Amino acid sequence: MFLKMRSILPFLFAIVFLSSCSEYQKALKNEDVKVKYDMAEKLYEEGDYKRAVRLFEQIAPKYVGRPQGERVMFFFADSYFQNKDYYLSGYQFERFMKSYPKSEKLQEASFMGAKSYYMLSPAYSLDQTDTDKALAKLQTFINTYPESEHFEEANTMAKELTSKKEKKQMEIAKQFNKLGAWDYSILVSAITALDNFVSDNPGSIYREEALYYRIEATATLALNSVDNKKEERLREALDSYKNLLRYYPESKFKKKADNLSDKIQKELSAFTVISDSK
Repeated sequence: MFLKMRSILPFLFAIVFLSSCSEYQKALKNEDVKVKYDMAEKLYEEGDYKRAVRLFEQIAPKYVGRPQGERVMFFFADSYFQNKDYYLSGYQFERFMKSYPKSEKLQEASFMGAKSYYMLSPAYSLDQTDTDKALAKLQTFINTYPESEHFEEANTMAKELTSKKEKKQMEIAKQFNKLGAWDYSILVSAITALDNFVSDNPGSIYREEALYYRIEATATLALNSVDNKKEERLREALDSYKNLLRYYPESKFKKKADNLSDKIQKELSAFTVISDSK
């Protein structure tokens, strides 16, 4: 009997599935908005967001201004999100917020809209337009709903995106350093980029790294400078070294920084000898 049931079960599941598909196809073609609405909500509740969103696409415009419109628009936006169509979910959550500014779902829509843009944020090496949008949306949510159950998650996402932008800035500065090995004039841009990074991102996890690469840039520029600029630049490089150790006395870059400091001070000693002989 048990074996017989096991052989029948797949057949029964197939019948249920085909029946469900048939109902869905009928709802898609049905001109009755209520039929589409009922089927869309049923599919949404079952987690079948891919089919639900097709029905919501059909009925959403027809529910504008109607009592069920708020519910339809929220489910519509969330279906896009669950289908990982984050551009459209972000857009639809924004529409929901503009259309229903007094909705009980406003807080959740604000969070989900921000999260949609967060999901669109690309790797740090690519254009960060979507990251900027996500950060703006997340900051608005954080400022507006400090008591929200999503507050911590929003903060975590904002920190992650901020770190991503900082990494991009840091990599650009490091690239200037690399290029400066062949063209010393580029090191001036590297130093400026690193100074801007440190002043703009005082709490960054990359601050120590930025301070070290400033030593590299100033030291390389100084050691390869013409005589009338060399002493001043060597002293600036030495100041960069002291600055790193002031903030990070046990820096992970200390060994490399010490080696650069030795070279700088050796060159500076020559200027001291010249000065003493005058």
